[in-house]
Amino acid sequence: MKSPYFKTYSAKPDEIEKKWILVDADGETLGRLSSKVAIILRGKHKPEFTPHMDTGDNVVIINAEKIRLTGNKMTDKQYFSYTGYPGGERFASPAQWLEKKPTEIVMHAVKGMLPKNRLGRQLLTNLRVYAGPVHNQTAQNPEKITL
Repeated sequence: MKSPYFKTYSAKPDEIEKKWILVDADGETLGRLSSKVAIILRGKHKPEFTPHMDTGDNVVIINAEKIRLTGNKMTDKQYFSYTGYPGGERFASPAQWLEKKPTEIVMHAVKGMLPKNRLGRQLLTNLRVYAGPVHNQTAQNPEKITL
């Protein structure tokens, strides 16, 4: 017999409270930072987490150009892309990405740790990544946290 006192909680859209969180990536390891940011975006750190809802917070990451990778990953790791044409395989190392587009290396890592469905794509819109220490979300008064 089921007990009427222990019901599963399911968050409703009007009950969800979203905060703004500021994370400084200066000297942080890419994978460790990305996994913690993905948990915050998903909302798993909140007691009212609901798997099919966007219950997470908005995250602003600054100093993405100062992220670090351990070991020889900066030169040995390869990011793959394909142009769609024969022979159109392109490979780039994290060092090359940091020179051209330092924000994309963090976005790519966080995206890989989110669900691969509509919810994951929606959650990724709650992430803002900036290469330097200046960001456009000062009006939202983001709460700075250390990971």
